[in-house]
Amino acid sequence: MSETPLDPSKIKSILATDCGSTTTKAILIEWREGEFRLIVRGEAPTTVEAPFEDVTKGVLNAIEEVEELAGRKFLEGSRIVTPTRDDGVGVDLYVSTSSAGGGLQMVVAGVVKTMTAESAERAALGAGAIVMDALASNDGRRPHEQIRRIRHLRPDMILLSGGIDGGAVEHVVKLAEIIEAADPRPRLGSSYKLPVIYAGNNKASDQIEKALAAKTDLSVVPNLRPVMERENLGPARDKIHDLFMEHVMAQAPGYRKLMEWVGVPIMPTPGAVGNIIQTIAKQHGLDVLGVDIGGATTDVFSVFGETFNRTVSANLGMSYSISNVLTEAGVPNVMRWVPFSMDEKDLRNRIRNKMIRPTTIPHSLEELMVEQALAREALRLAFEQHKAMAVGLRGVQRERTVSDTFEQTGSDATIVDMMALDLLIGSGGVLSHAPRRNQSAMMLVDAFLPEGVTRLAVDSIFMMPQLGVLAEVHPAAATEVFEKDCLIWLGTCVAPRGQVKPGKSFMTVEYTKSTGGSERHEILFGDLQLIPLEAGESVRAKITPAKGCDVGAGPGKTVERELHGGVVGLILDGRGRPIALDPADPNRVDLIRAWTHALDAYPEPEAQPVG
Repeated sequence: MSETPLDPSKIKSILATDCGSTTTKAILIEWREGEFRLIVRGEAPTTVEAPFEDVTKGVLNAIEEVEELAGRKFLEGSRIVTPTRDDGVGVDLYVSTSSAGGGLQMVVAGVVKTMTAESAERAALGAGAIVMDALASNDGRRPHEQIRRIRHLRPDMILLSGGIDGGAVEHVVKLAEIIEAADPRPRLGSSYKLPVIYAGNNKASDQIEKALAAKTDLSVVPNLRPVMERENLGPARDKIHDLFMEHVMAQAPGYRKLMEWVGVPIMPTPGAVGNIIQTIAKQHGLDVLGVDIGGATTDVFSVFGETFNRTVSANLGMSYSISNVLTEAGVPNVMRWVPFSMDEKDLRNRIRNKMIRPTTIPHSLEELMVEQALAREALRLAFEQHKAMAVGLRGVQRERTVSDTFEQTGSDATIVDMMALDLLIGSGGVLSHAPRRNQSAMMLVDAFLPEGVTRLAVDSIFMMPQLGVLAEVHPAAATEVFEKDCLIWLGTCVAPRGQVKPGKSFMTVEYTKSTGGSERHEILFGDLQLIPLEAGESVRAKITPAKGCDVGAGPGKTVERELHGGVVGLILDGRGRPIALDPADPNRVDLIRAWTHALDAYPEPEAQPVG
């Protein structure tokens, strides 16, 4: 890695790679006509496993494809030239992310499961880790069971926390002794000690060092919960990133060489995605929710206020984990989204076929509809898990007055506020590569149930990881490319919270278009309506919900909001929140077909010949 401080004003060309578990993606970003834009993209198989066992071979292959497409040279032999030379060879900056080899896998431990262990889990997830297990003094497992669990998992590192500064030390010291007794071995490399980060009660630091320093590579950082009322996750997250580079990446085949090429430290892919979402939220003052649905896992990221949360649903995905989606959601919940009649046996057989051939894609419209019904439930379940994790600090005492009596908020209440949400971003194959963008928009709306006024977007080619690591050194370039080339703006969803009687007026939307002419749309309860509004267009609209329903200003109150267009347009959602969709309703298929028809999600079936 370059030791010279980078000057963003001198960076005019950037090469960025993401080393995934199967594919390495490379993108070229350049300063063109007063702005940073994506120029070309290339990819190649990742080469971290046998027979190559050198991640840089896949990186070089992906960059060679970029060279061919861009008509420029960036390599000299097996080396990336930085900065750009006078003869035009090379780039000013090279950055990379990685999830190859299974990404960053961690075990966290805390004294109380719903307090310090939960804070430790948030710190690890925010740093881009997969949390394999969360140990706690009160998790119901006996010490020998916890020891056996640590030995079995073989994580890349362990994060230990517990107690407030100056408080009791015995419980966190006991956890340290359990880790010492386990004598954990790292997943990668057998010649080095497992990294352990202690981020707990400062009064216990000496005893923690006595227990762990000899058998592990111990790092001590400031407490995650220095006082009960405050979390301090930053130092632990920074240390996780440092150790990811020093230990995990250094042990993976070829990564030492890659670490010498990059201009900023390699980041775990999920941590980089979280970084770009936080950057966008901060620069524009937005509340943002992002999701990446893959074959085996679904990651959900959120920024509400200044609080960032990330969760990984390791058992919810669209290929390898698709049977888990059916098991957790239940057959009725999946079938309620299918816009044609089918029996349970047919659904199970279709899913079994997908389990046998997890990398196949739908070959018929019916297969596509079933897959997208499953995607809705995978997204919904992952979001429910995210909301359960994104909560206020537990264990905090609050003074309450008479006016608080009827409020339901508290430490267990999620901080995810769908009425406050400004932007919902979808990523992953089933969303980014849906045959019609209208299908992507409908899946996002059905799964997340946005309330009020929410912009919708999908990641065009999944370049969020590369832009996330770029944001560390050049946030302006990362933001510009993210908004202009990474995101495909679908449009805006307007959805009041609440319900009225079927067929009654639910909301009216009034606006004047820039081309002239006023429009007024009245939405009946239960209806969906799609209004054309091109990407780049916007209107200032008055939105009036029905009495007792809320679109952001309170029950029945009118709001004025900017509505942005997109490749789909304006979605006026009159189905209420929550959507009442009974799987046993005999009119369910007709209802789903009416909604998909309203959003032009699927092609109309051809008329069947009579007789």
